[in-house]
Amino acid sequence: MITKDYNPSPIEVKFAEAMCGLQNQIEEQLGIYNVTKIESNTNLDNPTINFHLKDADGDNHEVILKIIQKPDQH
Repeated sequence: MITKDYNPSPIEVKFAEAMCGLQNQIEEQLGIYNVTKIESNTNLDNPTINFHLKDADGDNHEVILKIIQKPDQH
């Protein structure tokens, strides 16, 4: 299927939603970090997901993922 709209593209939105649904699995892999909140903005040209984390010392951290689909190659 050829992507006709990249602002955001349907696959970018679905990928962001899938990542948000993996909170428990991501937290398991991070070990000492607990995911306290996930914020996603799928209305942007390149959707973002903000992961709010707390480490074993109680310090807060934030990791931001930006999802970018490369243009289709024909």
